[in-house]
Amino acid sequence: MIRTNPWPSSWQGTCLALLLALVCLLAPPAMAQAEPEREAATAVVGVTPDTWREVRSGEVGPNFRDTRADSNYNLINASGETWRQLRNRWVSPFGLIAIGGMFAVIAIFYVIVGRKDLSEPRTGRKLLRWPLVVRSIHWTVASLFIILALSGLNLLYGKFVFRSLFGDAVWASMISASKIAHNYLGPLFGILLVILLARVLKHNWPNRTDLAWFKQGGGLVGKGHPDAGFANGGEKLWFWLLATVGLVVVASGLVLDFPNYGQSRDTMQWANIIHAVGALGLTAVALGHIYIGTIGSEGSLEGMATGYVDETWAKDHHNLWYEEVKHQALPEDQLMAEKTASGDGSETASRPG
Repeated sequence: MIRTNPWPSSWQGTCLALLLALVCLLAPPAMAQAEPEREAATAVVGVTPDTWREVRSGEVGPNFRDTRADSNYNLINASGETWRQLRNRWVSPFGLIAIGGMFAVIAIFYVIVGRKDLSEPRTGRKLLRWPLVVRSIHWTVASLFIILALSGLNLLYGKFVFRSLFGDAVWASMISASKIAHNYLGPLFGILLVILLARVLKHNWPNRTDLAWFKQGGGLVGKGHPDAGFANGGEKLWFWLLATVGLVVVASGLVLDFPNYGQSRDTMQWANIIHAVGALGLTAVALGHIYIGTIGSEGSLEGMATGYVDETWAKDHHNLWYEEVKHQALPEDQLMAEKTASGDGSETASRPG
């Protein structure tokens, strides 16, 4: 008796397995492609050049409307292309020119002029310039500013650098961390900035001595150092930039941070442009502020680090303020002894200004 094999031959089984594998591989892409096509055919029927002109002008039927939350905006928002062009053609190049240009100016200035040293040896007698509360707020705001600047630059330019260097996986983690840090630390920065500005406002009202300070370029033009009170013209300029442009950057950032308070997409697009331009400009100016307050001027960093400045520094940079408070100067040894005796390191001299 001849028995028939119920199973197909080996080559038939192999062909069948290959056919099944091919179907499994091709079916998902085909279905994925079919789904958007069916959806597009249902949602947007008969798209013609006239339809696109209507979309750009805003005169479109209900098939092109976003019906969520009674929205009156087009599903295809033509203003988004305007925002993209502004961002890519103007804002991004502006940031590179502003920040890169400031780096170049600082480098050239340091090579040609160098550090601004004190005109005379230090006296060893100290004056209280910045109380602990102001210093704490200042360093917190400064740290947040640096984090926000770096994360913002990464959001704007990082893909052109880090993505090609480290690949998509690392780049995805970097961009996610930058976005989270920017979104959550931005409001905190805004609150502390307002507190800091209010705290030092009394020292930053403009007066006539500021005009002379700017005419002499802060002491770079002519002989001698221009007169200055507690804050000189450059410090006041930085203050008012933060009080105007800085607060605009904070306000526009809040518009972007909380999109569920009724602002339209057009409003958020303009907020994005304003936020980027203001933040890039402030970052460029901040580089100059950091340079002058650190390696650019001898003794400047000590004031914000310890709260105290030497008499010689005060006479060189803020002579009018020095004349008001010079009777409060204390020898460094006595100052350290009093701080040690107090046990908490609190300032013992009178408040400045």
